[in-house]
Amino acid sequence: MPANSTDIHASEVSLRPQVSPAFPELVSAFARIGLMSFGGPAAQIALMHKICVEEKRWIDEDRYLHALNYCMLLPGPEAQQLATYIGWLLHGVRGGIVAGLLFVAPGLAVILGLSGLYAVYQEASLVTGLFFGLKAAVLAIVVEAVVRIGKRALKSGFHRGLAAAAFIALFLFSLPFPLVVLAAALAGLVHARGTTSAAVEITEEVRARPPLLGQIATLLFWVAVWLAPLPLLWLLLPETALPEVQTFFAKMALVTFGGAYAVLAYVAQVAVDHYAWLKPGEMLDGLALAETTPGPLVLVLSYVGFLAGFRESGTLDPLVAGLLGGLIAAWATFIPSFIWIFAGAPYIERLRGNRLLSAALSAITAAVVGVILNLAVWFALHVIFTEVEPVVLARLGPLTLSLPYPTWSSLDWQALVIAVLSAVMIFRFHLGIGKTLLVAGALGLAARFLI
Repeated sequence: MPANSTDIHASEVSLRPQVSPAFPELVSAFARIGLMSFGGPAAQIALMHKICVEEKRWIDEDRYLHALNYCMLLPGPEAQQLATYIGWLLHGVRGGIVAGLLFVAPGLAVILGLSGLYAVYQEASLVTGLFFGLKAAVLAIVVEAVVRIGKRALKSGFHRGLAAAAFIALFLFSLPFPLVVLAAALAGLVHARGTTSAAVEITEEVRARPPLLGQIATLLFWVAVWLAPLPLLWLLLPETALPEVQTFFAKMALVTFGGAYAVLAYVAQVAVDHYAWLKPGEMLDGLALAETTPGPLVLVLSYVGFLAGFRESGTLDPLVAGLLGGLIAAWATFIPSFIWIFAGAPYIERLRGNRLLSAALSAITAAVVGVILNLAVWFALHVIFTEVEPVVLARLGPLTLSLPYPTWSSLDWQALVIAVLSAVMIFRFHLGIGKTLLVAGALGLAARFLI
């Protein structure tokens, strides 16, 4: 193994607070994360773990998982919330703002540019081909995340059982994500009451209780920031779709538990049938754009906002209205992430020493391993096969047992080869994520345009 490679499982991870990086180093790292955050939440969580825990050693494993558990309970894009939480831990509010914005900004810029091209030319195939190799490489990164986080989080048979149960509930029964997480937390509490050793001991000092008035002021400030564009849009641009874009996506931000796929069907239905912002089938084109570009998958909502503004522009230039629509959709979707972190994280950090909470969150961590594994399998199937359809095996009352079944004739052998080569680069030769993505991207371009 190269000297600069890191195995976080070779020694005990300290629970002592880590030394914070210099602020420019934080900016540089999260700019890098934002540019490389392909592949949806599983890959993005893996990428931040790789950089912040393994490479930089800015936070330890337990604190990373503690933050991840909290973000998994929140509505909205959990990976962006995790980036904001880590930035807040390292450099307070300014660190959280910078980390959260840099995580989204590169993907938002790309999706807005591509939405403009799509609105004018109705063409997305070139972009899909451009990022083909990167999607295949992300598979190896996700698998590595499952292995590494699993080794740390699955400390007992109880936790391994929770991970397996979470995977089965999501993969086979498609149960709602919040239900799986809450069930895991309850199981952890019950288990903790039945044993004296279920909870992890916390050796660091518990933080002082955050001032209640200060946290209320923080909450009200960020809510005001979030809703500030709405009265201006209704006052200045009522003839456009922009006020409705802000209103609709602000509502969506409060109920998007479980990531983008949890609300994608509903957003598509409302955008097509109620508002007529999109034509049937165009939501799939937007999803293809979002899946092959960096950043959270919910950036597809900016694509919807762009088309809404473009097609109902009033007196504005359509491209200007489209750009505003995409930005407003992003504002309504991502600003709540800062609300949840800045208002809630101080309390979550203070409760790290609470035995019952530790037991509940460790149970959620175990379930999250199953969640990431489910995302990894789903992502792998859709990268390696071009056609995957759910097959219903049985109906058990309100539950439906189904399996995603790939059409074997749709096997994309080029994606499979790039995914395997990427796994070899990461697991055998311990290449960094940047080099692996660079090689995979070059291979993907060659496969799509030369072969």
